[in-house]
Amino acid sequence: MVDTVKYRGVLETRLAELKARLQEIDETLDSHQSRDWEELATEREGDEVLESMGTSGKAEIAKIQAALVRMDEGEFGFCVSCGDEISQERLDVVPYTPFCRNCADKRG
Repeated sequence: MVDTVKYRGVLETRLAELKARLQEIDETLDSHQSRDWEELATEREGDEVLESMGTSGKAEIAKIQAALVRMDEGEFGFCVSCGDEISQERLDVVPYTPFCRNCADKRG
C-alpha cells in the first residue's frame, strides 16, 4: 500500500517551490528594460533560458496537480495505463508519475 501522506507532503512541497520559482522568473522577465542594445541582447538570451525553465516548471506543476487529484480519488500509486501498483522506488524518484515502469518504458 502506498503511503499517500508521505507523497502528498513531497508533492505539495515541490509544488510550492515551483510556484515560487515561476513567480521569480516572471518578475525577472518583467524587470528587463535596458536601453543599451548590447545589454538588451544579453538580457534576451537570459530570457530564453528563463522562459524554458518556466515552461518546464509549468509542465511539472500540471503533473503534480494531476497526482494530487489521483490521491483525492484514491487512485494514486496505481498505473493509469495497466492498473498495476507503481513501485515505491519509482514513486520515490518521480512521485507524480502516473505510470508503472513497464508502461513508462512502452511510452518511450
